[in-house]
Amino acid sequence: SSTPPAQPASVSGGSEVYLISSDGSPSRIWTSKDDLVYSLTFSSSGQLLAGTGNRGHIYEIQAGSHSGDYLDLEKLSANQVTSMARTSNGAVYAVTANLGKLFVLGPGLQPDGTYESDVFDARSFSNWGRAEVRGSGDFDFFARSGNVDNPDRNWSPWTKIDLKNSQRLPIPAARFVQWKVALRPGNSGAGIDSVALNYLPKNIAPVIEDISVQVGARITSLPSQKPATESVTIPLGNTAPIASPLHFDSPPAAVKDRDYIAVRWSAHDDNDDDLVYAIYYRGDNETEWKLLKDNLSDKFYSWDSSLLPDGGYEVKVLASDAPSHSPEEALTDEKSSPRFEVDSTPPQVQALQAKVEGSTMHISFRAADTFSPIKRAEYSIDAGDWHYIEPVGQISDSRTEEYDFTAAMPLGEAAASVPQANGRKSKRSSRSRDAGGDDPPQSDQAQVVNPGEHVVVVRVWDRFDNMSASKTVTK
Repeated sequence: SSTPPAQPASVSGGSEVYLISSDGSPSRIWTSKDDLVYSLTFSSSGQLLAGTGNRGHIYEIQAGSHSGDYLDLEKLSANQVTSMARTSNGAVYAVTANLGKLFVLGPGLQPDGTYESDVFDARSFSNWGRAEVRGSGDFDFFARSGNVDNPDRNWSPWTKIDLKNSQRLPIPAARFVQWKVALRPGNSGAGIDSVALNYLPKNIAPVIEDISVQVGARITSLPSQKPATESVTIPLGNTAPIASPLHFDSPPAAVKDRDYIAVRWSAHDDNDDDLVYAIYYRGDNETEWKLLKDNLSDKFYSWDSSLLPDGGYEVKVLASDAPSHSPEEALTDEKSSPRFEVDSTPPQVQALQAKVEGSTMHISFRAADTFSPIKRAEYSIDAGDWHYIEPVGQISDSRTEEYDFTAAMPLGEAAASVPQANGRKSKRSSRSRDAGGDDPPQSDQAQVVNPGEHVVVVRVWDRFDNMSASKTVTK
């Protein structure tokens, strides 16, 4: 099971309006995530008016409401409503900044009027679908679109929308859109409750940002599985739902395994589409890519290196947004890895020879690999410790290396007495004295080279840690 991310305890930014009761206790009556309240006043009917920025809205907060009910009375052609004052005849004057202007509201209702929405950013080039408008009375609905956030710069003209018969907004596809409502004269009760515009962003191809191949590694993470149910966030307040949160992939866990190859990559999709991946490989001097694995949802994969003959290779990852689109609309991206090498074949030990020469042994052999250079070599005599040896050229950098060296023989135990020619035994009589003239302590036995059979074992590694061993027996 997974733990959902912690949600913030309170809304950051925006504004909140509180009502202070006669006993001094506060209660919140209105909140906004987008608007900053700069000024407050009361209308002639006793409703609280809030002048806000940075979108220039004046809101009427419903009297006695603790649920945040409000009316969007006016969107002024300025950024901030910095001050408001009501006159004796009930009119309300509003002073703005950016730009500095003076507006008057009321005191009565206008016979007609218009309301312009804020500019909506679809975040990518989009086709506009049907408008869903809920309201009362008679009104006309208009829309326009453009590819910059300023409607005064190269936008389409306002287009009247037939809400009953239009299946889609007859405006150009673009990134930004704005709608407008014109209230007809003689409809004192006309109003708009909600507006929703359906749109389809133009599909943008996924992007593979990076790809990395590691020879001698195996990824141990289990494939991720989608939960049976997906959580959603229900926003609070009077603003539209916020965009989906960013998702960060945890890096896969990997272990060292010389028999495997691991590849991982990073990719993203600006439409937040589900992606599926396929992996291909191609060897040196090959022109066609061969499929290694498809229908991957994870951004990593590992496989047995013995499936590939020794040589140099590239891996290509192809990303597709097909799970989120029809076949004719799906888009892809691909990226190839840097060249890497595979070597699963151990080197060979050739012409191994060993000869006892007194208290030493002369050993020679050749190490050869078909693909990668020899990395190192070791020898052991009579199951003794392993000893590192250098090649004749002292540097292991070739696929064939010659070794020729002399090693000390391991010492065995000889008898305390040696046989004479006549078969009788005589004890060794030569001995040394210490500086004080005393005889040193004597041992009944002395260590000498074992004159019997000797086993010489050598082992060699190539650059990919493939190892082989060979032995010879000498006397």
